Amino acid sequence: MKMKNSKLITNKELTRTFWRSFTAEWSWNYERQMNLGYSYAMRPALDKIYSNNKEELTDAYQRHLEFYNITPWLITFPLGISIAMEEQNATDSNFDKSSVNDVKIALMGPLSGLGDSFFWGTLRVIATGIGTSLALEGNILGPLLFLLIFNIPAMLVRYFGLLIGYNIGASFIEKVQKTGLMDKLSYGASVLGLCVVGAMVATMVTLNMPLKLGSGTDASSLQDIFDGVMPQILPLLFTLFIFVLVKKGIKAHWILLLIAAIGIFGAWTGLLG
Repeated sequence: MKMKNSKLITNKELTRTFWRSFTAEWSWNYERQMNLGYSYAMRPALDKIYSNNKEELTDAYQRHLEFYNITPWLITFPLGISIAMEEQNATDSNFDKSSVNDVKIALMGPLSGLGDSFFWGTLRVIATGIGTSLALEGNILGPLLFLLIFNIPAMLVRYFGLLIGYNIGASFIEKVQKTGLMDKLSYGASVLGLCVVGAMVATMVTLNMPLKLGSGTDASSLQDIFDGVMPQILPLLFTLFIFVLVKKGIKAHWILLLIAAIGIFGAWTGLLG
């Protein structure tokens, strides 16, 4: 199969992806978080790209059901890049399919940090301040301005993020394919993605053991002892334990029940706090 110059994706598919991106958090789940919403937004493009190859279409569906989570207002940028990469995969038999998820994961951390700091930490505060000051004076413009100040920039970023992601993604992928940099890019993206996921363990998993050993001023909690070995080692060990259970094929709902049972038992005995 040779590279095609014509695009498979039209404005119709991109528009449908844009509107579907608003549902990204509607099906948020504890196992893979935003994966269902991401896959749902990708479906119009995937159906068009792999319309003549059901096996590749099924493979693409499964590819985008992997774990994913990002600031919702910036989700369209990786969506656009994913569409461009899937389009490239359909027209180039030498394309590395694993690079699609590698690039997605690599973008997840940096974009989330940028999106959270701007939309939640800055824009929402400004909108709330202006809206609240007017609302306290009984002005009906208070809630209206709050919605407009926050949502207009958010909508524009979401819309143009999709277009920029798709256009940059398509041209960038074509260049790296010609220069042979795709393998290095995939490797670098996978390493960065693993670093992001690893950092999430320390920031998103909380495990505290306040039980003290010793007496008086010499008493030390188990938490201090473990942190002295390596900071955040308990969340790491617990995450590895859950990883082993997942690799053994234990269903997510059983794992969640086990986590709840461990938390209840730990709180009852005082081992966990």
